[in-house]
Amino acid sequence: MRPSAALTGRLAAVGLLGLGMLALASMMVGKYGGGLQPLLIALRQLVTGETTDPLLATVLWNVRLPRVLAAIVVGAGLAAAGATYQGLFRNPLVSPDLLGVSVGASLGAVLGIFLSLPVFAIQLAAFAGGLLAVLVVTIIGALVRERDPVLTLVLAGIAIQALIGAGISLIKVLADPYDQLPAITYWLLGSMTAITRFDVLSILPAVILGLVPLVLLRWRMNILTLGDEEAKTLGVDTLKTRIVLIAGATLVTAATVSVTGIVGWIGLVIPHIARMLVGPDFRRLLPAAMMLGAAYLIVVDMLARSIADIEVPLGILTATVGAPFFLWLLIAGKRGWS
Repeated sequence: MRPSAALTGRLAAVGLLGLGMLALASMMVGKYGGGLQPLLIALRQLVTGETTDPLLATVLWNVRLPRVLAAIVVGAGLAAAGATYQGLFRNPLVSPDLLGVSVGASLGAVLGIFLSLPVFAIQLAAFAGGLLAVLVVTIIGALVRERDPVLTLVLAGIAIQALIGAGISLIKVLADPYDQLPAITYWLLGSMTAITRFDVLSILPAVILGLVPLVLLRWRMNILTLGDEEAKTLGVDTLKTRIVLIAGATLVTAATVSVTGIVGWIGLVIPHIARMLVGPDFRRLLPAAMMLGAAYLIVVDMLARSIADIEVPLGILTATVGAPFFLWLLIAGKRGWS
C-alpha cells in the first residue's frame, strides 16, 4: 500500500533527524576531544572567539567536521548512483562501478601518485579517469548497435575494468615500494583521513550537478523499470533518458571516488535496504537511499577511527559489513524486482 504524502513527510523528517544525530555523534568520536563536553567547549570558543584550546578547535572543525560532511556527501551520492543503476538495468546486482567508473578513477589517482603529483592534481586525475572510462564504454556501446544496448554496456564495462585493472597492477609493480606503493594501496582501500573542507567544496558542484537529473527524472525511472516497449508507449524517450541518468550517476560516482578512494558496497547494498523499507517507487527510493547511504558511511567512518589504534580503511569495513548482508539477501530475498 502506498503511504500518504503526510506519512512520507514524517518519515523523511525522522530520517533527517536521525542523520543529524549521527553526524553530531560522529563529531564526538575520536582519540582526542571525544565526548560531549569537548564539543560544547569548542562551540563556545567558536561563538565567543576564545582561543583557550586551539588544538581542540582544530581537531573538531578542521579534521572531524570535514569528515562528517564528506561521509554525508559521498554516502548519499554513491547510494543514489547505485539505486539509479539498479533501476536502469533492472538488475539488483548492479553497482556504481558497473561501467568502469571506480576503476577508471583508481587508474587516474594511481597514476597521479606514481608521478608524485600534488593532492588536488591526484583528485583531478581520478575524476577525469572515471569519466574517461565511462566515455570509452559508452562509445563501444554506441558502435555495437545491432545487439542489446544494455548487455553491450555491461560487457564493455567488464572488459574495460579488466584492462584498467591490469594497468593499475603494472603501475603498482613499477612504483617505489617504500613511498608510492603504500600510498597507492591505501588510496585503493578508501579513506577519509586527509579530507579537508576544500575537498568537500571541490566535489559539491559535480555531485549536485549529477543528482539534479536523478531527482528531476525520478518519475521516469519508474516507467523505465517496466521495460523499453512499455516506456515508449507511454511517451518516454528511453535512449535519451537512459543517457541522462547514466551521465548523472557516473558524474556523482567519479566525483566522490576522486576524494575518498574506492568505498565499495554502498551503491550495491544500501539501495536494497531502502527498497525493502519504502518499496521500489523511485520517487521514494532515491531520497531514502541517499539518507541511508549518508548515515551508513558516517557510522563506518566512526568505526574506522575508533575500533583500533590505527585507522582502518573504509573499504575493509564496508566490505566486511556489506558482503555478508548481500549474501543474506541472495539467500533469503524472494521479492520481485518491481
